[in-house]
Amino acid sequence: MAKYLGYGGLKAKLARKYTRVNLRYQYYESKETLGYLSNSISLEVQRNYSSVIGWCAKAVDSLADRLIFKGFENDGGFELDKIFNVNNSDILFDSAILSALISSCSFIYISPDNDGYPRLKVIDGSKATGVIDPITGLLEEGYAIVDYDENDRVLIDAYFRPGYVEYHYFESNQESNVEVYNYSYVPYCLLVPIINRPDARRPFGHSRISRACMDLQESARRTLLRSEIAAEFYSHPQKYILGLEQKYIQEDSFNLAMTSMLKFTKDRSGDVPTVGQFSQASMTPYSDQLKSIASVFAGETGLTLDDLGFSTDNPSSAEAIRAGHESLRLEARKAQRTFGSGFLNVGYIACCLKEKFSFKREQLYSATPVWQPIFEPDAAMLSSIGDGAIKINQAVPNYFNKNTLSKLTGIEGGEDSEPTKYSDGTVPEVDNFI
Repeated sequence: MAKYLGYGGLKAKLARKYTRVNLRYQYYESKETLGYLSNSISLEVQRNYSSVIGWCAKAVDSLADRLIFKGFENDGGFELDKIFNVNNSDILFDSAILSALISSCSFIYISPDNDGYPRLKVIDGSKATGVIDPITGLLEEGYAIVDYDENDRVLIDAYFRPGYVEYHYFESNQESNVEVYNYSYVPYCLLVPIINRPDARRPFGHSRISRACMDLQESARRTLLRSEIAAEFYSHPQKYILGLEQKYIQEDSFNLAMTSMLKFTKDRSGDVPTVGQFSQASMTPYSDQLKSIASVFAGETGLTLDDLGFSTDNPSSAEAIRAGHESLRLEARKAQRTFGSGFLNVGYIACCLKEKFSFKREQLYSATPVWQPIFEPDAAMLSSIGDGAIKINQAVPNYFNKNTLSKLTGIEGGEDSEPTKYSDGTVPEVDNFI
């Protein structure tokens, strides 16, 4: 391994990444700053109108809400599920997944409580970094802001190396104390990354909020803002009067436009003023442009126009919804693989800390992460699955059982898994149910 970057080096690395990660959070929370709109619209008019759109949040949430982690199978007696359940697993998994999708990588910080049992805390990508081992996905060294106040002022940060944690305490932005803890039985850092879509060039992954997503959301905001301004002309079309003598011109044009009765007399030449109205502004170009931008955004994120608020067809069946989200399903499968590996690494380090023993990572090779189905089946799909399971079990006996069907449907089977028997103890043939 290369020379350690050290506390100062990792702190500087996080400072370089903070702005980019924070930008993703601004787009997720729809707080991004919209630049100059147009030379044809004055800044004064632009300041009086605003627009907010949450497509980036929709792109992240639509994937995060489908990633439901159930636990581990065949963990070899390490009780991984117990460690996560004690640490409020329902919130822990969802928080780690959501933060990883936004910032490309989140971290789970592991520390012992007073009894030595592991405590797990999620830290978002803007407050932690490290040097990753590309083979195991664990950190060779790491840095994290462990505690901070409501103004994001650092109260406690930590530097991690395998079996070593160095805490720095701050008061009034000045370092006041340093504490060092050694855990010689922990073979890796007590800071574990949870990464979204890693690759060889970017081992810390990619954000779900890509540059294309940010640009398209800005374009949609500008379109909404222009439509807001145009709506004023749509509601009150401009009017004009031709041939009116100067002495009849009223200073208050608003009263002239809103009055219910107008009276004009002939001038000295006997001519009557002509009253007219400019063509009313149309909102159709803006709605069409917004829908075009939504189509591109949907293609970028694997969503459909229905997901972005544009109704296209009648309500679809579960099978049709699944077919329309094929890209989203593939991305969810990819996320399940990478997140599952990260959660397994967390369980491995937590077990070493709990048992105060340096286990080998290979001892958890049989542990398998289990997820809920990405798309919940409806009644028609359940019926199809049941028919298929019967036919497959006829060809290959006991190929489908309660556990495999639970993974496929997300529905837990009953406690009594014994087949129905006749009074003489025989089991009815499968053909009797078809």
